[in-house]
Amino acid sequence: MPDLHRRSEAFAALADPSRLRVVDLLTVSDLSPGEISSRLGMASNLVAFHVRVLEERGIVQRIRSEGDKRRTYLRFVPELFESMQPAPVRVSGRVIFVCTANSARSQLAEALWPFVSDVPAISAGTNPGLTVNEAAVAAARRHGFALSPGAHPKSLDAVYENDDFLISVCDRAHERLAVPGQDVGAVRLIGGVPMAEWMRRVLYRSMNGASAAARAALVSKGCR
Repeated sequence: MPDLHRRSEAFAALADPSRLRVVDLLTVSDLSPGEISSRLGMASNLVAFHVRVLEERGIVQRIRSEGDKRRTYLRFVPELFESMQPAPVRVSGRVIFVCTANSARSQLAEALWPFVSDVPAISAGTNPGLTVNEAAVAAARRHGFALSPGAHPKSLDAVYENDDFLISVCDRAHERLAVPGQDVGAVRLIGGVPMAEWMRRVLYRSMNGASAAARAALVSKGCR
């Protein structure tokens, strides 16, 4: 709860447009209160009020000038927000990408995964189809990679093991897996981007760019 309270206070402080403008300036450069007042056209007493709130929340800190010791500068504290990142997800078993038919998106996700992680991965479906969608095969080929050798739709029930970490890539699969009051480990977001959108971005870039984007997204979720 203390962490939740701290985050709530930090975001509440930034809900004020004037304080957000101050922080925007400080993300670029350290500034003195007078410089902030001048750039924003804000009265010095109002700047002092907003700065005091930001200091109390740990969003900015005051540092002494190396030249004129009577002068102070304000510095943005990005570490405060870095500490608000969700805890990394630790995967002890395999990753299983799950969609309904296991004929397109989950197959593509399985094929792309080795570009961003050494964690073993497979794909499966909640209601698997008969064959892999030809459009998915063609999309992979256009972007310089191939689906897993012998790729074919598989049932999640047939391949799931207790240590597996599920990543659902379509809403129907997510809703099928969701159990009230129970965390089944299904994740619908990668790096804050819905999985379907993430796949679209990956497939419509060059593979080099896609790999970099995917790596950044997945590392941000703690999957390495």
